[in-house]
Amino acid sequence: MSNGDDDPADAADDGEPAETAAPTLPDDATEESLTEYLDEIADRLEAAETEADLDDVEALLADAETGIDEADLPEPDEDDEDADDPRGDLEDRVAELRDGVDDARGPYGEDVVDAIETAAGTVEDTEWTDDGREDVAAAVESFVDAAADAIDDALGDADEDPEALLAEGEAADAAAPAPVDQLVAALDAVAGAVTDADLDADDDADDIAALLDATDELEAGLDDAEEWDDLETHEQLRAQGYYDVLGHYKDFPVEWAALKEHEARGNVDMILLALDSLQSEFMERHCLEAFERMGKRGKTEASVEEILGRAEKRDQPAIRILGTMAAEEATDTLVEYVPEDSNPQLQKVVFKALGEIGASEAVQPLANQLDPDGDTDELVRPHAARALGLIGDTRAVDPLADALEAHPSDDVRAAAGWALRQIGTREALEAVAEYADEHSFVVSTEGEKARDALDDEAEPAPTA
Repeated sequence: MSNGDDDPADAADDGEPAETAAPTLPDDATEESLTEYLDEIADRLEAAETEADLDDVEALLADAETGIDEADLPEPDEDDEDADDPRGDLEDRVAELRDGVDDARGPYGEDVVDAIETAAGTVEDTEWTDDGREDVAAAVESFVDAAADAIDDALGDADEDPEALLAEGEAADAAAPAPVDQLVAALDAVAGAVTDADLDADDDADDIAALLDATDELEAGLDDAEEWDDLETHEQLRAQGYYDVLGHYKDFPVEWAALKEHEARGNVDMILLALDSLQSEFMERHCLEAFERMGKRGKTEASVEEILGRAEKRDQPAIRILGTMAAEEATDTLVEYVPEDSNPQLQKVVFKALGEIGASEAVQPLANQLDPDGDTDELVRPHAARALGLIGDTRAVDPLADALEAHPSDDVRAAAGWALRQIGTREALEAVAEYADEHSFVVSTEGEKARDALDDEAEPAPTA
């Protein structure tokens, strides 16, 4: 700042404004002198027009901070909450001015790139309706045109021409807007061109401002474009053709009527759509029941993924469905539940599902459940035996034969006999046939059936 003693010879030539001298840190640093110094810095900040000007202000604030630290200023009384704190007030003023410097800087080319990348992420990650896709395409095309006006030379030197990318996408299907991946590629191309242009916050301020205006319009266009989340549930279902199968119907709600028709036609994707979209317990139950009735007809990669996700939360209806689907993908998850003796109802459902799947990996874990000295609920063990029969693996013959011979529960023994008959090898049938005259009716019934099967094998085939 000037002290009035400047040599007139040092003044600027007539007609040229004199450059204001930078303020200097006062030699006698008091609260008043430091406040005046900060006032001068504030004036300089207000007059700053370039990044270099702001750098100068930043340097002055660093000096001010040093001066405040070194100044001999009165300290506030710690016991008086309302006591003056000159040092704290000055430090707050410096922080405020630093914020002002940050606010005054830019905008920069990096800000444009960030805005474009954010928009590209929105375009790519949002599920748009058909109408929304058209609006998104229009917004992107408008942005690319505006960017071309602002940085035409940079776009011309870009690795990929965003306008050509859009034209390529439209050429693929003249009746439809450019695909989302082409729109994203066009935005990425503009972002790359802006980066390569290395725009200067001072020299290219107009171009940066124009690009930011264009990104604001792009963002507004994307905000206005219709996405699936904007629609009510029934509108989403209608737009995706869920109700198209309905003719004359008598079941209400109509979603249930449509679900029945989709089940009859094997439209797995539509049942999954209803399961995902309709949040009522009523429709959730009917969707799951539809899958259970469909069995293997309802097995697709998507349906197994959905149902398995529920089974991983020990959802018993989902586990039943995986069994009816014979979904081998569920084996590892279900085998983990076999030893859960504290939840016998879950075990019953899991054992049956593993049997229906034919999971050979479950043979030993299920055989372990037949041990009469184990912790498995007595009512659960017959289910383990029957599951082994459904799997049909000959490795189960010995543990099943042991259970048939020595288990104290007739229900377990009968289930073991039934399972051995399902395995059906001669060794398995002979193990059961020994008990045809057993005192227990349920066990002897299995023995008689096994003996009859062996007799049928022994009879010679009729000659022609």
